[in-house]
Amino acid sequence: MQTYRITVAALLLAGIATPLLAQQATTAQSDTPAAAEDDAAIIVTAERRDQNIQDVTGVVQSLSAAQLRADGIADLRQLQVAIPGLSIANQEGNIEIFIRGVGSANNTELGDPAAAPHLNGIYIPRPRGLGSMFYDLERVEVNKGPQGTLYGRNALAGTINIITARPRLGETSGYVQGEVANRSSYGFEGALNLPLGATAAVRASGFYANKDFGFRNAATGAQARTLDPAGLEENYGGRLSLLWEPTSALSVSIVGDYGKETGTGYPGANIFPAVIATGLRPDQLDLRDVVYRGQQGVLDNTNWGVQGKLRYDFGSVSAEFNASYRDVDFFQANASSESINWPGRDLDAIQYDNFSNNFWETRSQSQIYELRLFADEESSLRWTLGGFYFKEEQQVGFLSLADRGFCCYSGTEFVMPEVEGKSYAFFADTTYDVSDRLRLFGGMRYTDETKSRYGIGGNLALTLGGENFDCCIATRFGTEGFRPNLLDRPNFDLSNVQTPQQVAQFLIESTKTPGVRDTLIQQIQTIANGTNPNGTCFTRPDIDNGFVTCPVNNPSDRNGGFSYANLGIPTQQVGSAAFNYFDFRLGADFDLSDDSKVYAKVSTGHKAGGFNDSFNGSTIPEAFNPEKVVVYEIGSRNVFELDGRRSVFNLTGFWYDYSDQVFQDLTCINLDQTQVPPVCNGYSLVNRNIGSSRIRGFELETRFSLPARIGLDFNLTYLDTKVTSGIVADARGQDFGAGGNSPLIDLSGNRLPLASRWNVNARIQQAIGLGSGTFDWQALVNYRSAFFLSQFNERDVVFLDGTRQTSLEVGFPDEQKAFATVNIAAGYTIDNYRIEAWASNLFDVQASQKALVGSSLNIRFLNDARTFGLRGRVTF
Repeated sequence: MQTYRITVAALLLAGIATPLLAQQATTAQSDTPAAAEDDAAIIVTAERRDQNIQDVTGVVQSLSAAQLRADGIADLRQLQVAIPGLSIANQEGNIEIFIRGVGSANNTELGDPAAAPHLNGIYIPRPRGLGSMFYDLERVEVNKGPQGTLYGRNALAGTINIITARPRLGETSGYVQGEVANRSSYGFEGALNLPLGATAAVRASGFYANKDFGFRNAATGAQARTLDPAGLEENYGGRLSLLWEPTSALSVSIVGDYGKETGTGYPGANIFPAVIATGLRPDQLDLRDVVYRGQQGVLDNTNWGVQGKLRYDFGSVSAEFNASYRDVDFFQANASSESINWPGRDLDAIQYDNFSNNFWETRSQSQIYELRLFADEESSLRWTLGGFYFKEEQQVGFLSLADRGFCCYSGTEFVMPEVEGKSYAFFADTTYDVSDRLRLFGGMRYTDETKSRYGIGGNLALTLGGENFDCCIATRFGTEGFRPNLLDRPNFDLSNVQTPQQVAQFLIESTKTPGVRDTLIQQIQTIANGTNPNGTCFTRPDIDNGFVTCPVNNPSDRNGGFSYANLGIPTQQVGSAAFNYFDFRLGADFDLSDDSKVYAKVSTGHKAGGFNDSFNGSTIPEAFNPEKVVVYEIGSRNVFELDGRRSVFNLTGFWYDYSDQVFQDLTCINLDQTQVPPVCNGYSLVNRNIGSSRIRGFELETRFSLPARIGLDFNLTYLDTKVTSGIVADARGQDFGAGGNSPLIDLSGNRLPLASRWNVNARIQQAIGLGSGTFDWQALVNYRSAFFLSQFNERDVVFLDGTRQTSLEVGFPDEQKAFATVNIAAGYTIDNYRIEAWASNLFDVQASQKALVGSSLNIRFLNDARTFGLRGRVTF
């Protein structure tokens, strides 16, 4: 620790000294490239007002629309190649954002993201569909560290702000762009800006993108080999923006947008069987070689919204009112797979007639209102006062089906037709100029949140007896053509589901469209309609388990029914949670010169708490509390001249105290207290505030202007993360022979998931006059040192009986090895015409960005495969 402190102190001193020395060496050259001048004058809104990026007291990184194109960034996930310390994964349509190791994998109705996405500064509660907003942009800002005071809700890790292009007054302009790429990809986008008199303008824009998958279907089964792999995308969207500025004091803007995502979805693939069969690590396997089976994966996501801003300048005080409504309608049937392929595997021996699958449905309708009053920027006392209100109504459905089970079990269903969240907050922030060089700043925010939900959750089960009460006749559920009811269920009130007849009807109502070879309805329809309380027994080759036959002689059998029919349905889920919390920031910055300053601050952030699933007779806590982080930060921000060219050198050190951290923990849900001692007969993952961590590190940001119009950006983030407390059940060692019990593991000393120690980003670019136009090129390199994908950090598994095995031996290696990706681009511009070529992930590096770890499951979600193409653009 002492060495670390000395290192950080030395780096910060270097950050102060470097610009001073550079100023002494400044020459009178005046041929500074335009690109460098632009870099030194980037305007951002990280502190809720327009500022030069060098005036921000913190770390914010901004990418313009042109830079995003050159970097090959076409959606939100790809931002991480240009922003060190940022990690973004897509788990079955859930966008999961981590900044400096802080984030959340709980994007269901039970919880919230921990990094707050924004569109034009307005909060977006559900980040599904954000990828369809990456067109006709002005810039994207990534604000690192907690923003609990100025941005508030769920800005524990930081914020990502997508800023769309504004209409331009008095100007008729626009652009048209088209592109083609490998993987059968193509697309176009365009925008048209029209003046409406002298004081108003409208801007219309849209895009279309068709992109093929980066996976290969290794299946050999007749039906399975026709399936398209995961990752196929066909997306389109449109945006209409209106700006009205009748006077210099009044500004009104309205933005409406619509986005549609379709394709085969974003499920992961299980590597567990491949690791067990081969003993190889994931980096020794082809993780994109997947054995698909069952139904074709389907994604259908619609995301639309409207937001408005009204701003009025009263003179020394201004007011801004923001309002937003957003609607998300998401459905995904997973592109289900047997697992990844591995060398020597007999693909023909796989049971392809297996339609086990997961289905997801999420609908969200959110409203946001915010009123801010703020002082003139020229005042020595600049302040902001505001109020914030948020309301979200969600409807969430999930169904997991285990087709071709040996017997007894059919699926799990959690469907919540009523989920409501409300939040209101009051905040104040101020900056005071003590002198021309010294400023003090501080802020505070009070937040009050409530959440509630109503629905059903638990297992769908059938135990159907054969001859002599043998167990059991198998059931097919979810075969080709199957579609679940989910949120279209006719009934969610289990108080009126008591009799076997009602239970059978409730099970049947899980299905909207039966699969062509489903047997469930045929087997229990006569129970539901009352014609035979024991159902209808039959056998068929694909449900014949070889040793159970339908009853013939049993006196309990009436009219061809089962010897017994035990049906299980989910339980009623009613959850609620309420909490409030207080955030603050406090600090000072001091100008060493006109272009150099140092600062120190302490700031806090919270992620909203939530609730857990409930089970009859369980002791699971109904709710979990908000997570909290306190961050201490010092830094130096500097613009200086080097050999007569303007450059940037910023250095920041930080220390995080992360408390009330939520870990998922296996917890008993069915405790039999009739036995001594009590015996648990079932376990489920539960969210608990049982962890704490500390994070320390530093960030280095540099931008250099070199001779020959060469620009060099070099950004580095170092993270030293450590779990300081947290004892959880080790799901990797779950013992179903002991009712699902698992050994405990102390996570203390482990690193936080997805947190590389070293994150390096380097970009070199050059513009050269060529003929009547300009040729430009760039290369972007992103390096991440090794990181862990789960909280277990690949430690040995110690089973209940005391035996110990390595993580690799039991199929759970979870370390992603260090890797580097390279994106390149080159373009030629002449007058209003531009043509450019690009390649993303040039060397087709495979990297896991997320893992789900559980009993016999090590599911990986990967980065995007190599993409290269050609793009043409005309501006007018």
